[in-house]
Amino acid sequence: MSDEVKKGQLELGQTRSKEPDRNFHRGGRSFYFFDFDDNIAFLTTPLVLFHKETKEELHLSSAEWALHHSSIGKNGPYEHYDISFDDAVGTFRHFRDVQIEEVERQLGKKQSFVQDVMVALGHPDGQWKGPSWDCFYHAVFNQRPISVITARGHSAETLRAGIYEFVKNGHLPLEPNYLSLFACSNKHIRQGFGDHEFKMSTAELKQKAIRASVERAIEVYGYSPHHRFGMSDDDPKNIQLIVEEMTRLKSQYPEMSFFMIETHGGDFVKHEISQHGLTTPLVNDGLEQLDLFDQLAKRK
Repeated sequence: MSDEVKKGQLELGQTRSKEPDRNFHRGGRSFYFFDFDDNIAFLTTPLVLFHKETKEELHLSSAEWALHHSSIGKNGPYEHYDISFDDAVGTFRHFRDVQIEEVERQLGKKQSFVQDVMVALGHPDGQWKGPSWDCFYHAVFNQRPISVITARGHSAETLRAGIYEFVKNGHLPLEPNYLSLFACSNKHIRQGFGDHEFKMSTAELKQKAIRASVERAIEVYGYSPHHRFGMSDDDPKNIQLIVEEMTRLKSQYPEMSFFMIETHGGDFVKHEISQHGLTTPLVNDGLEQLDLFDQLAKRK
């Protein structure tokens, strides 16, 4: 990325000091896993439903989708609408990359994810910052290993380019220290997870991505009983299966620590995962959003 980074907006970076990873001296690292939409940031990327009879299009926000997607076409406010899985013209078309010709690229055309981030950054911070933004900033500022695990279907290159817009506009001091990038609806990602017939749900794919990210962390940083993993997500169905997968991981790596952070409805609720599921819910007081792990650690 060669674009000049804007100056003067580096959030807290001018006044805060980098914080050492709490278990670094013991060989452990803290790994941060983030869903993107309605979690790191709010974007206006629409999902498109189609009326069963008239085929008229209806656009939903990602928050509306998270709340109602399990009942679409069955009951509730979207009973009479269908979901289309056609990547080019269907429900998720704005969550996929498109072919951009070189001439279009030279004229400044960008993938929809990058464009939507740019649009969001034209609004006041309070309109686009998600409930996990402060934790995301904390992790980036301190160069903690980060995984972005999203339901989108973009390429890893597109995700990086979109997130780099935060750097260009001064909202992040530098690029994240990426551990992994999983856009779970990307066909190559799905096939890599064994979903060759494209039948797995987003939540199931996120389970695969979390496990792959934990295994990647151990591969890159070595095994340590002092590793700590936290995942934040806003979708209740995803949260349920994420907890299930982290419970299995906790059983496999009982000395490591695993955390689930619920951001549904803009809340920020933290749980530690035991071998039996959730324990110790903590609700953010709205004054300060600290490290994903530290508040829990203080209660041990």
